[in-house]
Amino acid sequence: MSSPSIHPQFRSKAVCELNCQHCSTLICSRGMKAILLGDTKVELYSTDIPPYRVELVDKDYVTRNCRCRIRDVACLGCGNVIGYHVTQPCERCLDSCNNGHFWMFLSDGVLATERWNPQGNRHLLWVHLTSKEFIDKKERNWMQASR
Repeated sequence: MSSPSIHPQFRSKAVCELNCQHCSTLICSRGMKAILLGDTKVELYSTDIPPYRVELVDKDYVTRNCRCRIRDVACLGCGNVIGYHVTQPCERCLDSCNNGHFWMFLSDGVLATERWNPQGNRHLLWVHLTSKEFIDKKERNWMQASR
């Protein structure tokens, strides 16, 4: 069953596990390769739920290419800034075809690995995630261990 909340254009994208490029800390296991709406030459990764091992740093600021308000996120394992969180999307970006993700990770800040389906015979796609509430066993174990 596919998630009705994700635009059909993104359903065939692979689900990635994202690790910090600097210290290998697991950041999230629901990553998606994406492009920056304000500058389509910039590739990055995104996720639809708050990642586990990052913290918001400093204050919000406005981007150069649009009016979105963002705040940098740093890896809790090493302290390096590896991306940002869109705290207030602008109208232009909300009106654009977007994947609904507000946690963004720089390509040089994370290492992405495509996940396999539970049978281990093909890559897991976003169409196979049933909803934002879906959390796989690895995520549940990790979140319980980090409490």
